Amino acid sequence: MKAVVQRVKSTTLSVDGELISKIDKGLAVYLGVEKGDEDSFSDYLAKKIANMRIFEDENGKMNLSVLDIKGEILLISQFTLCADTSRGNRPGFDMAEKPDIAKKTYEEFGKKLEGWGVSVKYGVFGADMQIDQHNDGPVTIIIEKR
Repeated sequence: MKAVVQRVKSTTLSVDGELISKIDKGLAVYLGVEKGDEDSFSDYLAKKIANMRIFEDENGKMNLSVLDIKGEILLISQFTLCADTSRGNRPGFDMAEKPDIAKKTYEEFGKKLEGWGVSVKYGVFGADMQIDQHNDGPVTIIIEKR
């Protein structure tokens, strides 16, 4: 399981020109679910993301979490994080989980984030999503659990 976590000032997500989700200050989290990912991986990533201190405190130090700032998370499924680029120029996606299992894992992961007290907005699993993101920093963290 892989997550790309980006600190944002705002993010909107649309499908076919229709606004689906919008957050202000918080995190855009792109989640890739791989074959063999265990439920414990979701637990680990949800705890890590909810509590990760990547927002600045009054002294300009990254010392606050999304929970501390009462921010939101926009959770976006992204199977392309599971790309194998070791051969040729066309990425392979054999490591990406089957869509039905990945969708269930994505939804459960969102519920685990909510369980930590974070307000979570969602993308549309499997859709062609257009994302407008105003990064803050930029601050981008990659988290993997195998």
